[in-house]
Amino acid sequence: MGKTKMYMDTVVDIQVVTEQPQHLVEASIDRAFAAFRKVEDACSRFSQDSELMIACRRIAAPVPVSSYLFEPLRFALEIAEWTNGVFDPTVGKTMEECGFNRHYLSGEVIESFADASVTYRDIVMDEHNRTLYLKKPMVIDLGAVAKGFAIDLASRELQRFERFVVNAGGDLYAGGSDERRNVWKIGIQHPERAEQNIHIVEITNEAICTSGSYERKSSVTDGVHHIIHPRTKRSPNDWVSCTVIAPFAMMADAFSTAAFLLGEEGSKALIEQAELKGILISSQLQIMKIGEV
Repeated sequence: MGKTKMYMDTVVDIQVVTEQPQHLVEASIDRAFAAFRKVEDACSRFSQDSELMIACRRIAAPVPVSSYLFEPLRFALEIAEWTNGVFDPTVGKTMEECGFNRHYLSGEVIESFADASVTYRDIVMDEHNRTLYLKKPMVIDLGAVAKGFAIDLASRELQRFERFVVNAGGDLYAGGSDERRNVWKIGIQHPERAEQNIHIVEITNEAICTSGSYERKSSVTDGVHHIIHPRTKRSPNDWVSCTVIAPFAMMADAFSTAAFLLGEEGSKALIEQAELKGILISSQLQIMKIGEV
């Protein structure tokens, strides 16, 4: 049984293969989709009334936030610390300036104010009180963690079933086995031929996420795509595609973006240090495999 809906500017497809009653499957799928809606409502920087954008307008004051915002932001800050700020969720204003500021449904254009010197270190999170404190004006971008977080929450709703996949635009979690009771075979899109796969991986009870330079390009700045280095304000191009396989989608999502940003020298070390698996594709379409993939 499967259903498809649109969230986070992408098609979300949920498939469940089980012998359990249909009404249980439908209820669980509905709760899985509800997780995407809640995360989008909390984390979108494209809606002025999202929890994230409301918090971004409160400077130098603790703002209570829900777990749907607190958890992905906390994880983003951990990755920022790990990469010494190469991965930085305060890159939102730069994203706006490069043309990534239009809501995919309403067409509304977001233009915000941010301090030019802002970094992830200007965000203070209080875990006990679950509050967010911003030292300077900023726009937080959670595009590298929020979708993975939503996939994880949705997958949690489907754990009772033998076989399922939550696929959000190619980033996915595959539970159990496929309809033939084999491990899931997942294709990685060819960077230059969208209808073809450049590599196939096998996974079970794992997530796989890909960051690629071919996905979204700036309409404002030549040579810039949606993965932007926070310091240079340019897009790295050592890789055209970085895929990471991890136990959870938020981890795979964040590490695929971080690997892309770190380029040829730092990406392999990052994935190995995290004990994850990766498939990195160079601009010459050469494939580097990390771990047993």
